Formats: sequence, structure tokens, C-alpha cells
Amino acid sequence: MITSRHAALVRWLGGIVVHMLLVLALVTVGVFLIVRLVPGDPAQMVLGLKARPEQIADMHRRLGLDQPLWRQFTSFIATLLTTGDTGLSIAYNASSRALVLSRMPVSLWLIGCSAVLVVAISLPLAMTAALHKDGWVDQLVRIVPTITLGMPEFWVGLVFVLLFAVTLKIFPVGGVQPGIDGMLYSMALPSLTIALAQTPFIVRSLRTRILEVLGSDFVVTLRAAHLPERVIRRHVLRNALLPALQLYGMKISFLVGGTLVVEQVFGLPGVGSLLFNAITARDFPLIQAIAIYCALGVVLVSVVVEIAGGLIDYRVRGAAVGGRNRAAAGEWNSAAARGAL
Repeated sequence: MITSRHAALVRWLGGIVVHMLLVLALVTVGVFLIVRLVPGDPAQMVLGLKARPEQIADMHRRLGLDQPLWRQFTSFIATLLTTGDTGLSIAYNASSRALVLSRMPVSLWLIGCSAVLVVAISLPLAMTAALHKDGWVDQLVRIVPTITLGMPEFWVGLVFVLLFAVTLKIFPVGGVQPGIDGMLYSMALPSLTIALAQTPFIVRSLRTRILEVLGSDFVVTLRAAHLPERVIRRHVLRNALLPALQLYGMKISFLVGGTLVVEQVFGLPGVGSLLFNAITARDFPLIQAIAIYCALGVVLVSVVVEIAGGLIDYRVRGAAVGGRNRAAAGEWNSAAARGAL
């Protein structure tokens, strides 16, 4: 039997799915139009500057660029919906989908390692800073990570290469080594480069939220009960995670964009370097495929973060599905305190 709570949960999840599909539709249309507004002729790029007009016209017919824009769009959408592809790559003469999927593992490794490093660095720093508010440790944590905000990622990457790869010879200069151990070894410097650029935002947000939770009533109740500090910290961190988790999901989107420059610096054969080559060659189908698959990844991450936020804090679902759940939301902190006791 479907209860009102189940119906509300279905509406909440349905709203997330509808939002995801809308974003993907807008990205698809936007990418199709934008790549055609960029100056340059793909046929000219493929055939070279000495190509004859009849050769260029023949290439236009082969690529479908001689058709009206609306016909190009309908053909593009039909191919995308039926095959999940955006057509043959102009530069590589191969399936755009196959090219993207062949490069995707390296980029996913880079994004995953960067995301893990962001968490591994941010959580202890934010907790340490909050527990030593206004002390020298707090000031150090608040100041040092912000130094990387003024440094471009490519510059930080080059410094890491010169210091740890060329001078100290601890890590490889670039490329990807075989095996899981080799992949982790190769991703150490690139992922650290990306993580350092995103860590200050997470640390600042999480520290602020931890301080707010430490001053709440349920924490006072836990301390009055003389519970171990580790138990109190666990409940504080759980209540403080939601805003940081939402910001973390946004920053993963920036990780996807940051791979373009970092992959070029470290010579990684990922989607970022493939996109650079596609833009240089004015490869419409390949650019569209990369943009759509990256957008799909970002949207999926956003959905996972939103659902995880609902699982962590009941108030997210309560705000999303209506007032019926708001009463339960008010009981969250007291329930946490009772559970700890």
C-alpha cells in the first residue's frame, strides 16, 4: 500500500529526475548552437588551406554542413537519442562516443582521486580549525589553504612537476603507468594540483557550519551527559556535513572542467586533452559528445549529492516534499541527542 510518505518521496525523486533531464536538454541545445557560432570552417581545417572550393563543398556535404541549421539539429538529436552518439569525429574519422569512452577512464581516475583528496584534506583541517577557534591553529588553517586560490592550476602543476618529478624524482613527469598501483602513482601530482584549488572553499564552509553546530542545544546536552568527545564529534560532523556536501557537489563540477588544463600539463590521455584537440580541429561531433557526456556526469553527481543530502538530513526531504514532514525535521537534533545518550 502506497502511503502519503511514499508518495511524497516519489514526488521528491521525480522532481530531481525532471530537473536532471531539463539541464541535459538545455546543455544539448546550447552546445549544438555554440560550436556553430565559433569562427572557422571544419572542412577547411581537415583539408588544409590549399584545398579547392569543390573539395570543401564535397566535405560540407559529407558532414551535413550544407543543410539548414534546423535540419542539422534534428539529425543530431535523432542520432543522439537512437545511438547515444553525436556522429563520426571529423579529425579522427571514428565514432565520437567511442573516442570519449576510450579516454574516460583516465579522466574518471583523475576526478575520483582529486575528490578523495579534497575530502581527506578538508575534513581534518575544518574540524581542527573549529575546535581551536581563533587560536593560532585556526588562523593557520584559514590562511594557508587560501594561498592556492591566487595560483592558476597549470602553474601549480608545473611547480609540482619541477619539484617532485624533475628535481626529487619521486613521481613521474607525465603519462599513465599500467595497473591500479601505476594509475594511482601517476595521478598523485595531477589530483593534488586540482584538489588544492578546491580545498579552501570546502574548509571555510565546513568550519563555519561546525562552529554553528557546536553552539547548538543538542551539543550542550551531549556535553552535559559527559559523553566521550569522539561521540560528540561524530554527531557534530553529521549535522555539519550537509552544506559542505552541497558545496562539494558543486566543486566536483569544477573538477571536471579543471581536468582540461591539468591533463595537458601532465600529458594524461584523458577527455580533457581530447577536447583540446577537438577544439583545435573544429571537430563539431567530438566537441558535442565530450560536452554532453561531461554534462551527464556533472548532473549525475548533483543528483547523488542531493539524494545523499536527503539521507543525511531529513530536513532536505521535508523542505522538498511539503509541510507534512517539517514537524519531523524539528525533531532531528533532539533525536540525535537521545540516540547518543
